[in-house]
Formats: sequence, C-alpha cells, structure tokens
Amino acid sequence: MTSSSEYLARTAATESSITTERHFTALQAGEASRDKITSLTLALAFLPLDRPISDAKVLTGRQRPMTQIAFLFAEITTLEGHQGVGYSYSKRAGGRGQYAHAKEIAEEVIGEDPNDIQRIWTKLVWAGASVGRSGIATQAIAAIDIALWDLKSKRAGLPLAKLLGAHRDSVACYNTSGGFLSSSIEEIIDNAQAAIERGIGGVKIKVGQPDSRIDLNRVETVRAALSDDVDLMVDANQQWDRVSALRIGRQLESFQLTWIEEPLDCYDAEGHAMLADKLDTPIATGEMLTSTAEHRTLIERRSVDFIQPDAARVGGITQFVRIMALGEEAGLKLAPHFAMEIHLHLSAAYALEAWVEHFDWLEPLFNERLRIAGGRMHVPARPGLGFSLSDQARALTAETITVGLR
Repeated sequence: MTSSSEYLARTAATESSITTERHFTALQAGEASRDKITSLTLALAFLPLDRPISDAKVLTGRQRPMTQIAFLFAEITTLEGHQGVGYSYSKRAGGRGQYAHAKEIAEEVIGEDPNDIQRIWTKLVWAGASVGRSGIATQAIAAIDIALWDLKSKRAGLPLAKLLGAHRDSVACYNTSGGFLSSSIEEIIDNAQAAIERGIGGVKIKVGQPDSRIDLNRVETVRAALSDDVDLMVDANQQWDRVSALRIGRQLESFQLTWIEEPLDCYDAEGHAMLADKLDTPIATGEMLTSTAEHRTLIERRSVDFIQPDAARVGGITQFVRIMALGEEAGLKLAPHFAMEIHLHLSAAYALEAWVEHFDWLEPLFNERLRIAGGRMHVPARPGLGFSLSDQARALTAETITVGLR
C-alpha cells in the first residue's frame, strides 16, 4: 500500500516530468526560425538636386554647397522568398565609404536567420570594429538593419509602426527643403505657403548668417507671412558659439518658435544644457550623432527638449529604438532628422509628442507617396516601411554588388 507521502512525491515527480517535457517541446525550432538570408544586394546611387543648397556651414566656409545626395541601398532576400529594402545616405563626402564598408561585411549576413536582427547588428558592428562602432561603420550597417526590419514587418503583414507598437496613425510634420539660406526670402515664403497648401503643419528655415540681423529679419518676415496656427522652427546647423546662441536665442523668443535646432556644435552637451535652461524656446539637436552613447550623453545632461536622432546615422532601427526608450524615460519630445519614409513609422511608435521632417527631395527614389493632410503625415497601410525602389533610383545607381549562397 502506498503512503500519502509516497503518492505526493510520485505525483510531483510526474508533474515535473510533464512540465519539463512541455517546456522542452515549446523551445523546439519552429517554422519561423528556419528561414535564412540567401542574398544581399548593395547599391550606391547618387541623387542630383535641382539646384545647389546652402546652409550656415557653407556661409562659414566649412562646407561647399550641396549638389547631390549619395545613397546606399540594401535589398535582402531569404530562403522562403521574403524581401526587405533599406537605405542610408550621405549628403556630402562619405557615400562611397559607406558602400565600401558594407561590401566588406556583407558576407556576414548570409545564412543568418533574418529574425535575429539585434544579433546580426552586433555581428556586423564587431566585424568592422577596428574602424569604430559609430560613424561610417554604423551608417553602412544601417542600410542592412533597416532592410531587416522592413522584411520582418512585411513578413508579419504589418506596417513597421504597427510591428513596433504604434501610439498614433499619423504624425505632425514640418517642411525643411524649402527654407535654405541659398533661397531668397521671397522664395522661402512661396515654398512655405506651398507646403501648407499641401497639408504640412510646420515650416523650418535655416539661420546662422554671419550677420544675425539678417537672420532676425528673415524669421520676422516668414512669421508674419504665416498664420498663427503654423509651427515655425529655425536651424543654425551648429554654427553659433555659446554667447551668440544665447543672445540670438533671446531675441528669437518673441516669435514663439517650436524649437531652435543645432544652435551649437553637436558634441557640446554642456552648452546645449545651458541654453535649454536659460531660454523659453525649446532646444533640438542630435541629427549629427552616430551612436546611442552620444545621444545618452545629451539626454542625461538635459541638453535638449527635442531629440533628433537619424536612423541612417546611428546604425539603423535597432539602435534608434534604444534611443527612443531613453528619450521616453526622460520625458523628451522626438523630431527625427530627414528620411521621412523611415522616421514616420518610428515617430508613430514614440510614446510622447513627435514630429517628422518632410523633404520632397527623396520622392523620385520610390514608387509610393506618403499621404499628408491636416498638418500630419499618415502611416501607410502597406506592410513594412511601405516603399519600393523606383526605376529612377535604379537608373541613378553607380555601383552594385550581390553576395549570396552558392
């Protein structure tokens, strides 16, 4: 006869065995984990601009006018036939360098499970770690990383914003491409009014003239030409020193700007913190930073009111979502730089107030167009990022290479 204590012991052992067996079964490889990356195509393309573009960096002699944008496109295909596309870019020198680095590390992704995006990112960054884990190295990785996220959300049948967990289906948007210093004030006003008629809710203009009186006059003129419900931002492109930024920032207070962007060198976290403390106008910066660590410094020092990471510069979406988490924890607003086709999804998935930057320059590269209405850019219902490369993008390709399983 079995005692009650023996029965309980046997029962516990049986339940433990069943639990272990079920746990073991649950961890077995499933269909979703058997896919493999079979090919990666990289392409270097150059998009010419209609006219040379200048901001404050040109006026200070640090850069030449911009005449084209270099793009690194990455297209990934898997064993099960899934595909993803991503890109990074350089507005001046660096495009060929990104392409060269991407070619060197491309073989590292072949045979990998496309679902393991964070692990692939780590593998790629360490493959080229001797040249650093930021800058041109992570910008090359970004195109591949973005393609993997596009693929993953397509596989799920969801827009990327929904895969990440969207907080909204549309995001406030502002236009930048019409407000450069190379345009006359009349052209800027015409461009601003055209943007508003298109449904865009805000306008950003460039400042940073050697004579600040010219800046103040341009801001005053544009503000007077716009209705009160249109947001206005200014961007000094890192060309002021601390004294100038504080003095001019105080003079700009009366225009009720949504933010002052890049008033100081992007690495001057202390100076930006001083401005954020002393000015009523919010401070925005971060677009030129190329790592999560650099953004963490800005955030921890309370240097900004708006963080402005760029997925193509920080290493892709994998790193961008880490910056989002830091920004949300600190209670900061988000206004990513450039690349609206990517940043629309990320801004929609941000818990706090967010903006997306409208540039019409990139539209010829894609077959699809984003819907803008009521001052907002709307997340497309298409799966993934929701864009595909146009014939024009392929015609602009200068070099291309495909690596894959033989």
